[in-house]
Amino acid sequence: MILVVISMTSCQNKTGDELNLPFEKYQLENGLSVILHQDKSDPIVSVAIYYHVGSNREVPGRTGFAHLFEHMMFQQSENVPEDQYFRLIQSAGGTLNGSTNQDRTNYYETVPKNALELVLWMESDRMGYLTNTITQQAFAIQQNVVQNEKRQNYDNRPYGHSSTVMARALFPEGHPYSWTTIGEMKDLFNATVEDVKEFHSRFYIPNNATLSIAGDFETEEVKALVQKYFGEIPAGAEVEKLKPMPVTLAETKKLYHEDNFANTAQYTMAFPSAEMYNPDAYALTILSDILAGGKKSPMYNVLVKEKKLTSNVGAYNMAQLLAGTFRIFVNANPGVSLTEVEKAIFEAFERFETEGFTEKDLEKVKAGQETRFYNMISSVDGKSKQLAEYNMYAGDPGFYKKDMAAMKAVTMGDVQRVYEKYIKGRNYVATSFVPRGKVELAAEGSVDAGIEEENILTATEVKIEGGAAEEIQKTPTSFDRSVQPALGPDVSVTVPSVWKSSLANGMKLFGIEHFEVPLVQYNIVIEGGHMLDDINAPGVANMLAMMLNEGTKNKTPEELEEEIDLLGAMISVSADDEDITVSVNTLARNFGKTLAIVEEMLLEPRWDSLAFEIARTRVLNNLRRSSIDPTYLGSRALARLTLGEDNIFATDVSGTVESVNSMTMDDLRAFYEKNISPSVATFLVVGSVDQTGVEKALARLGTDWSAKEVQIPGIAYAPAPEKAGVYFVDVPGAKQSNIYIGAPAIPRSHPDYYPAYVANYKLGGSFNGYVNLVLREEKGYTYGARTNFNAQKYYGTFVASSAVRSTATLESAEIFRDLMKQYRDGVSQDDIDFTKDALLKGNALRFETHRALLGMLGTMSEHGLPDDYIAREEDYVRKLTVDDVNAMVQKYIDPMKMYYVVAGDAATQLRELKKLGFGEPVLIK
Repeated sequence: MILVVISMTSCQNKTGDELNLPFEKYQLENGLSVILHQDKSDPIVSVAIYYHVGSNREVPGRTGFAHLFEHMMFQQSENVPEDQYFRLIQSAGGTLNGSTNQDRTNYYETVPKNALELVLWMESDRMGYLTNTITQQAFAIQQNVVQNEKRQNYDNRPYGHSSTVMARALFPEGHPYSWTTIGEMKDLFNATVEDVKEFHSRFYIPNNATLSIAGDFETEEVKALVQKYFGEIPAGAEVEKLKPMPVTLAETKKLYHEDNFANTAQYTMAFPSAEMYNPDAYALTILSDILAGGKKSPMYNVLVKEKKLTSNVGAYNMAQLLAGTFRIFVNANPGVSLTEVEKAIFEAFERFETEGFTEKDLEKVKAGQETRFYNMISSVDGKSKQLAEYNMYAGDPGFYKKDMAAMKAVTMGDVQRVYEKYIKGRNYVATSFVPRGKVELAAEGSVDAGIEEENILTATEVKIEGGAAEEIQKTPTSFDRSVQPALGPDVSVTVPSVWKSSLANGMKLFGIEHFEVPLVQYNIVIEGGHMLDDINAPGVANMLAMMLNEGTKNKTPEELEEEIDLLGAMISVSADDEDITVSVNTLARNFGKTLAIVEEMLLEPRWDSLAFEIARTRVLNNLRRSSIDPTYLGSRALARLTLGEDNIFATDVSGTVESVNSMTMDDLRAFYEKNISPSVATFLVVGSVDQTGVEKALARLGTDWSAKEVQIPGIAYAPAPEKAGVYFVDVPGAKQSNIYIGAPAIPRSHPDYYPAYVANYKLGGSFNGYVNLVLREEKGYTYGARTNFNAQKYYGTFVASSAVRSTATLESAEIFRDLMKQYRDGVSQDDIDFTKDALLKGNALRFETHRALLGMLGTMSEHGLPDDYIAREEDYVRKLTVDDVNAMVQKYIDPMKMYYVVAGDAATQLRELKKLGFGEPVLIK
């Protein structure tokens, strides 16, 4: 029996005048909240289940449990066998994942609508029938996986420990926010199976969860399925709701850390602020933008333009369930003292107090709210998550209206009041992360934060015990849950209709009409980009793209930014290997206005000298920071080997420190005059606008933008290696080794590209690829491993990659080599069936969002693919055989003819790699 408490909202027209997301909410007798949102736009459905448990439910000495348990939820349950969660969903054509933060844990799937019952069966099984399946072996593997996730995302990257230092200093000992979600390494190591079982029984219960379903379904059928699978799961003990726990600081605290992976200093200042949905939180969000959110802000003017202490300053207010934090962060220019940065921040505060701000400053922050909301709900995944989140935090899925109304209601007086209440004259926490050996750069008065770095040679590892499989005790249920629900009838997928046209100046137009939300996304893609750079002076295309964002002939950079912000739009120009792209996301009613702005940006650049110097500094800072990042160093080294030192694609799109330092505005003008032309441009548009409306809006650009001939050069490539070799990039003290293995491959236009992509899918093209299943799920050496064909228009590579625990470097490289060799020995019919299911059924998800449709248009236009290219791909996969895959693998995946690159600690790992059998490792820079 279901106890029904229904709340409804009605959907009005989608003109953008009113924000609506209709839903129905009810509750099962066991306390499970259920939210249904029907959306028949596409034959897909999204399920999100939110548990009211995050790291805020942990205690000191037992940190990281919520996130560790999230990993365990993907292993097995009483009726879903080991490692089948990802396989079953991917075989059904779906996607899935989960995440944990300080306040909640969620799990989510998006699948073709015929797999909805499968998802509900699986989610209910791990809610109600998981603890009996938690084995010591499976738990040990995930302990190691999470420890490697910590190394990858915290320990082995610049400024990675900053969140840990800030949490400990800002919140008192024992406060639920005084540790990070990932937890402490020693706590992860010491966790036991019994700890985890107790955690599940306490928090993973229906009366502590919200189940949200959005998509194409019949309401009464779904209600029956929810009752069938979740209704008999017993409620647990009531979970006490946590109340806000705001903090105050009795004194200002300043801490520093010498960072092994940083070559410039970083300063962060944090003030305690208001919790989620507190009226002050909305005003604090606007304050953060006014203080540091744009080119008119006092922070930007003082720190970037006037004092030249940094190329970027930011601020944000993070309002969480229990407390809030207002943060200001600065990545300083090389050699800049953070004492000077701190003084400049206070100078910016003074300027804010004396000069104030305008009503227009307030309005431009609010203007983007509607656009952001529609972007969030532009997919059924976004809809299911937003409804669940509002229900969990506010008790009402429809709270989004009150949430946005509260933001719109903020006044200038509110902003001034929260500045006085939370910022002015208040105590704060400041962290200084400085390069090792540069303590003098820390803010004056800072003390050592006391971070204990992990020893590479004694890195924490939980021993994985083998032995016989442990017997699973089944829980009695009202029906046989071991019977996996069959998929419903295959869904019918309709590829959206594409319209094509062109302008008189030669610019090609591709569009898809998509009226579900009142948004339009469009790109102007100008072929060339980095490939047109001089190999001896790279980075000009990237710098030009940056400068096209910096004002126009009649608008200063500040005025251009303000005009865009007042429309609630996002407009940016960026460069890539093979193109320069103008990207726009706007409300449909502002489509024409954004096009007028884009035309001005493209045809009348400002060439602002001050903006040029700021952009130069920003690029140089990024290049310097990358020069010590293991991920960057490994991937760039492989690119140079596979593509050749003299290939422009082997260089960074941003250029080099030397080329950027010597670059002039005349270089940018010359590139612009020579290469920016509608003759090599394509306009791609998706959203709430039809072909006639687009062509009418583009009429002026078609007349004013004159065409010129642009020469696209031929590219010379390095030959493929005749044998394997090992290359090492030394990153002293690295906690992980970043492995990159690869060879030259084929471009996207090659007839073998798609067959090769399909052939790689089971090797490493998905979570269930062999390399990930062994390196992560069996060995616990990494957070993830993949193989892929990186295919562009003019070049292609094959790359296998993973970041692994340092002491597992040699064995991980051996596993990559051996798995590729085994794959060459021949794939199985089971591999073929998995690949066919995942790719064919997954097409239902390919055409839902504006972003996905824009990607489809880009692929068609850039590579000259026919309108029915997706149907042709489907036909190829439908007929796929073992011989087809084996032929592609033999042709393009040979581990004995690849470059093996490792970026890690040479002192401990270099010599060992000789055992790989590919000769003496070569140390490279």
